[in-house]
Amino acid sequence: MYRLSSIILLVLIFTSTFAQTPHGDELKVSCNQCHNPSGWELDIYLMRFNHNKTDFKLEGAHTQTDCKACHETLVFKGTPNQCASCHNDIHSASVGNDCVRCHTSNTWLVDNVPEIHEENGFPLVGSHGSLSCVDCHFSETNLRFDNIGNDCISCHREDFMAAKSPDHTNFSTNCLECHNPVGNGWDSDNIGDHDFFPLTLGHDNLDCKQCHTTGTFSDADPNCVTCHQPDYDGTLNPQHRNIGFSTDCVSCHTTNPGWTPATINHDFFPLTLGHDIQDCTQCHTTSNYSDADPNCVTCHQTDYDNTNNPNHTAAHFPTDCVACHTTNPGWTPAIFDHDGQYFPIDSGKHRGEWNDCVDCHNNANDYSVYNCLNCHEHNNQSKVDNDHSEVNGYVYESSACVTCHPNP
Repeated sequence: MYRLSSIILLVLIFTSTFAQTPHGDELKVSCNQCHNPSGWELDIYLMRFNHNKTDFKLEGAHTQTDCKACHETLVFKGTPNQCASCHNDIHSASVGNDCVRCHTSNTWLVDNVPEIHEENGFPLVGSHGSLSCVDCHFSETNLRFDNIGNDCISCHREDFMAAKSPDHTNFSTNCLECHNPVGNGWDSDNIGDHDFFPLTLGHDNLDCKQCHTTGTFSDADPNCVTCHQPDYDGTLNPQHRNIGFSTDCVSCHTTNPGWTPATINHDFFPLTLGHDIQDCTQCHTTSNYSDADPNCVTCHQTDYDNTNNPNHTAAHFPTDCVACHTTNPGWTPAIFDHDGQYFPIDSGKHRGEWNDCVDCHNNANDYSVYNCLNCHEHNNQSKVDNDHSEVNGYVYESSACVTCHPNP
């Protein structure tokens, strides 16, 4: 009987306890999962309530936190789970309210600032890698990190305005156009994109003032002669000024130091084969290169006069060498278009009937003279006269043969 009464009493006590719980009706756990018989004080080391089954998993420093630090009332339902609900924003909302972007639940210390900064579009490289946050983000507390922009000029306007060598007044405020962000200073060896005028070979110098002679860098003229007029005027081999060479240096030169090698676009008179010579003065015999005559005989009159096989002068060959020759050295092979220009000897009945020019041109001193009758009827005038007895205007001459028989 006593034992039954004790059981009934315990049931009444627990039933009364659940009915009077300060945690609300929805917390359906036994008291002994959080409390011990010695009192109602919470012992977190003995607590058996699994907080991980809720919407807020306890990790890091949160596993050692007193429940009341987050749950201001004893009714746990509806407690906010955002960081800012419990933690004061010491950054004054300058970096947003998502603490986990920078912090973990283990500590407030931040050890990945470079990565965080890169995510924001401004990698901390070069000189920026050794800076403290407060070197760029100024505030009364040094904890408010206002957005100062990712453009260099946002921080370096004073540097820009103070720069005198060179004066940056008319420069672009985009520092990256000239300076290297991974460098450790503003030195000129950190020069950036100069592709609008490539600094190659002889132009690959680091002293801007060699080309930019005024205080305003934007007025530099990209035309070669702007800087190289003295070079142009002083060049004597060949003499550029009197010859009338173009002042556009790139038409013959690269940016290679010493102006060599130099090449000229000579397509107006192709320098091929025998004309592929390196000494301009072989053809340009005067100091004025622009007055060179492109006609062959201008340079080759001596060759024409001295040629005896065949004798060009006696034969009255044209002085336009290309009529028979290419620019191949030695003048060979030579092709004389006798069929097209004069009389067909390589086609028709004359093909294969002669061996040398002298077969028809008996006068070696004058190839304009030819003899048809030497082969035809062997100079037998009687026979030829008889054959042409009925031909009006007949004359016993070789020139008459060609007149009447232009295509035998």
